[in-house]
Amino acid sequence: MEPLLLSETSRHRGVLQDMALELATKAAGFRRSLPAKMQASLADMVRTMNCYYSNLIEGHDTHPISAERAMNNDYSHDPKKRDLQLEARAHITVQKWVDEGNLKGAAFQASSLCEIHRRFCDLLPEEMLWIEDHDTNERIPVVAGELRHRDVAVGDHIAISPGAVPRFLERFENVFSRLGKSEAILASAAAHHRFLWIHPFLDGNGRVARLMSHAVFLDVLDTGGLWSIARGLAKNVKAYKTHLANCDLPRRNDLDGRGNLSEEALADFTRFFLEICLDQVTFMESLMQPDRLRARILMWAEEEIRLGEIPAQAGQVLEAVLYRGELPRADIPGILNVGDRQARRLVSSLMEKNVLVADTQKSPLYLKFPATLASRWMPGLFPEKTDAEA
Repeated sequence: MEPLLLSETSRHRGVLQDMALELATKAAGFRRSLPAKMQASLADMVRTMNCYYSNLIEGHDTHPISAERAMNNDYSHDPKKRDLQLEARAHITVQKWVDEGNLKGAAFQASSLCEIHRRFCDLLPEEMLWIEDHDTNERIPVVAGELRHRDVAVGDHIAISPGAVPRFLERFENVFSRLGKSEAILASAAAHHRFLWIHPFLDGNGRVARLMSHAVFLDVLDTGGLWSIARGLAKNVKAYKTHLANCDLPRRNDLDGRGNLSEEALADFTRFFLEICLDQVTFMESLMQPDRLRARILMWAEEEIRLGEIPAQAGQVLEAVLYRGELPRADIPGILNVGDRQARRLVSSLMEKNVLVADTQKSPLYLKFPATLASRWMPGLFPEKTDAEA
């Protein structure tokens, strides 16, 4: 699977290093632009978004509204839809575990990758823990966190023998775990492909690879989980899969690096990967521009007030939260010039709509981004569907 890294003499290295630096700068700037509590709410939404797009790449379309219901233990009566909801819940739960810093400095370790797989599979319904051998029609169980013991083929790629998997994972870990932060950004695409090239598990490798990449960026870019590469990969899925297939190809000639696999293809994929990351940071920045976000949320509030769904002064509370990032409950009567009881009723109505939350009954209020309102508050985050369709 060499080369694992672009060589120092690669003609692409300078441009790609500039892209990595640009990504680091943009990602840091975006995070600094958001209040801490808004970061937490946005990270919650991004987990749901990441789950949707990562599963979509695998051919499973579970809308974020349906995933959000699953997180609230509200499941469909249809067994197939329920299984997809459980799969979505598994993804969101594992990413939350990653976002909490449990893989900090260890995203490339083989034990970490097995732990991601184990946690994900442990939460899947039984029916999703089987694959079928297309040659023999045999149903084969997928064991959570266990490296494969069978030969596999993915498209035209014949993966390494199962006996070689531990040795290749050891080489993978030794190379990528020793990189500094800037070099890890540049190598993120290579690690993503080489992991898939090893194909260590019978199933679930794509999801583990994307969660690994998420964990790497969380660590080396300090993203706070505020954006997701999965959305960009899903929106460019044909190019994504073409690049992965090209990276499987052997070295073309003496000018194509010194390893067994094509360095040119790896450089092309690195450029594509970093472009996707830059595009996703830019997209999320555009959604979170304060004036535009404020206008979209207050327009929603005005409509809800006209329909009698929330009290007349709810917009003022939301505007105060948007301006401050979080709002102590004791400040609300003064802002609205109302009594404590009326202020409590107003807060309750917004919390029932799932647009305001608080860590405890007495702690400050902050904004939440529910999936049901994403099309209004954050247009383009994922495809619009009605509540019934989801």
